[in-house]
Amino acid sequence: MTTPAPHADLWPAPTTTGPLDATVTLPGSKSLTNRALVLAALADGPSVVRRALRSRDTLLMAQALTALGASVDTDGEDWAVRPLDGSVPEDRASVDCGLAGTVMRFVPPAAGLVRGEVAFDGDEHMRKRPVGEILAALRGLGMTIDDSDGALPFTVRGTGAVPGGSVVIDASASSQFVSALLLAGPRFEAGVDVRHSGAAIPSLPHVEMTIAMLRDRGVAVDDSVADRWVVAAGPIAAYDEAIEPDLSNAAPFLALAAISGGSVTVRDWPEATTQAGDALRDLLPRMGCRVERVPAGLRVSGPADGWRGLHGLDADLHDVGELAPAVAALCALARTPSRLTGIAHIRGHETDRLAALAKELGGLGADVVEHPDGLTLRPAALTGGVFHTYADHRMAHAAVIIGAAVPGVLVENVATTSKTFPDFAGFWSGLL
Repeated sequence: MTTPAPHADLWPAPTTTGPLDATVTLPGSKSLTNRALVLAALADGPSVVRRALRSRDTLLMAQALTALGASVDTDGEDWAVRPLDGSVPEDRASVDCGLAGTVMRFVPPAAGLVRGEVAFDGDEHMRKRPVGEILAALRGLGMTIDDSDGALPFTVRGTGAVPGGSVVIDASASSQFVSALLLAGPRFEAGVDVRHSGAAIPSLPHVEMTIAMLRDRGVAVDDSVADRWVVAAGPIAAYDEAIEPDLSNAAPFLALAAISGGSVTVRDWPEATTQAGDALRDLLPRMGCRVERVPAGLRVSGPADGWRGLHGLDADLHDVGELAPAVAALCALARTPSRLTGIAHIRGHETDRLAALAKELGGLGADVVEHPDGLTLRPAALTGGVFHTYADHRMAHAAVIIGAAVPGVLVENVATTSKTFPDFAGFWSGLL
């Protein structure tokens, strides 16, 4: 990991001046939106993805599926999808993955189901993110893929059908390896039988999300044996999906309640969900906050003296690693030590998040120690300064959380938050 070149526009993060009382409506979940788009493109008829998140990642997914021959109407908040028609619009199509792991991993299995070549590439950092395990698995299931070293760029040579069958993968680097195979598995001639062999899979709630969405569309999935998922061959029913708010995006807003000593309500928090962000209901009370369901959604109230009253946290975040940057920022402000473990896999996200958090929080005065699988943080007096984001939206979330408590924090490239939350900076400033 290297520090990026200074961004031309350093955004001054606003600081709270007293207890906040706010209610926020969040954009839809990126994870749900992109899974729904893939399933709609593989379905047996037209579908609608309602309240879809409009962000860079989801628009890249829509464009990728269009390149494969689907039709995705992204006007408005309800996106109509017509499924793939069996061939790419041109002999050779191109897919821009940007910084979207879901595009890089979920679309190649679908590309094997159309006739024609599909070339995949993305932003420079994406060429460092792991995808070789998926490519090897797809070859084992009967697909032809040209790549040089198990990374972007690569080309899928689709024949219109994938034999499918059994495959063993090591998904310890990303749960997306499993989800990618399950999403397209029903359309493979023999379905797919995926077995994981390796260290524990991170972010398992995302696999559970994939399974639930498949079952909603009539697909038979057997997950009765640990680390094995069997998807039966058959149609994927057309389905109108209403997208939940993105609960991981709730983290910085609920952190405002903790920092200000006030309360923040997130509208329409689901009663039951497979989203990893739901873990905030457990994590924040352990830091001294009060969490309660109210008619509007979920309300979090902070300690009476705000961030100065926050307790440290000893937590294994293995299943909810996407929350680690926001949680680490709160822990840097806490009055007692914290230990965050189980998150070695977030080194392979948009950036090496552990190294980036240690560097940027430490640069503002935090007492932080980087470990192979996590961070230790001890109470320290923080000061203002530049916080680099490494083109990573979750790093920007950590930056604005610190900035809400500490004057003078300048966020480099705050616009990277558009990955999952358009106009995040304007929305955040409006609250403060």
